[in-house]
Formats: sequence, structure tokens, C-alpha cells
Amino acid sequence: MFTGIIQCLGTLTEMSDRGADMRLAIEAPELDASRAGPGDSIAVNGVCLTAVEVTGQGFYADVSRETLTHTTLGMLRPQVQVNLETALTPSSALGGHLVSGHVDGLGQVLERRKDARSDFFRFQAPQSLARYIPRKGSICIDGVSLTINEVDAAQFCVNIVPHTLQHTCMSDYAVGQNVNLEVDQIARYLERLLLAQQS
Repeated sequence: MFTGIIQCLGTLTEMSDRGADMRLAIEAPELDASRAGPGDSIAVNGVCLTAVEVTGQGFYADVSRETLTHTTLGMLRPQVQVNLETALTPSSALGGHLVSGHVDGLGQVLERRKDARSDFFRFQAPQSLARYIPRKGSICIDGVSLTINEVDAAQFCVNIVPHTLQHTCMSDYAVGQNVNLEVDQIARYLERLLLAQQS
């Protein structure tokens, strides 16, 4: 489990083809090594990965074919910056919302513009996720916990404050770019419970 509060940026330094899947090398000297060891979960752009090796300067993680198919990780290239968060512990502050690191679908940046000191973004989500995206609800974009400001069918808008832009890879977003989306878990579980009651 994660909170969607990014702890640091890392740099993807290597993508090694391992047949049908891949091993990523991520340089992250600011990552708290006391909270990341072999076998631990680390969210990379909102995707929960298992660290297979941790060094003083970063870590290595294997990425399955399933993950490469359904997230943006396979689209990344070396030297790109990625958002990183280590797993939630019982003593962690829950500053964002509960995030699993299991991507529900890919979104796309439709618009980006300045809005006072913030940056305004409009995203397109898959139609199948629209029902989980309420105005003033929570959504996770590339591992960042955000509040939804406006919703229009499967499109939604967020405002990103300067601190978030400076400390996440959202500063590099351009129109047309794909992003990882994870909807609020409570909405998914509530829907499942309601469906079970109807049957």
C-alpha cells in the first residue's frame, strides 16, 4: 500500500530485455534505503514493483509482461525521471489517499496551461473508468495522489501546485502523453458490494 505522496524522483538508467519481460535499473540516491530492501515494494510512476536488488544509489526491479502491457513503464526510455514512493508502514503519515500501485488504465494529457501559480491539466481517462472519477474525489496519476476539480464524462481536470511540479515527473508532462491511472479503491469496492447485493 502507498499514499500517493511522492518521496523522491529517480532516473531510469537501464532497461534490460529479459525475454518477454524486463529489468529496470533506477538511480535514486535520495530514496530512504532504510525503507527499501530486496523484496520490498516500491511504486514507480504509480506501479507497484518489487525491488530485486537495492544499492546505495538506487535499485533494480523486474517488470512482467502483464505490467508492461497495461502501464506506461514499457514506453519509458533511459534518462527519464520517474516518481518513487516506498510502501506505507503503520507509522506513516497518510497525506494522500490509500493507493495500491495497481494501475487501472492509461490516461492521456489533453491540455496543460498556467493557472496563477498552479498548472491546470485536463486528462482523458478510459470510458470504463469514468464512473469512478467524481468531482472532488481522489485519483492517482503516475503515483501522485490528486484531487479532481472538474469532470466531464471521461475527462477530468486537476490543478498542480508548484511544489508538486518541482518534486514529481509531472513537470515534464506534454499534451498527448500517456499516464498511469489508479482510481480510488473505495469506489471500486463499493461498486462490487452493491453488485453482490443485487444478485
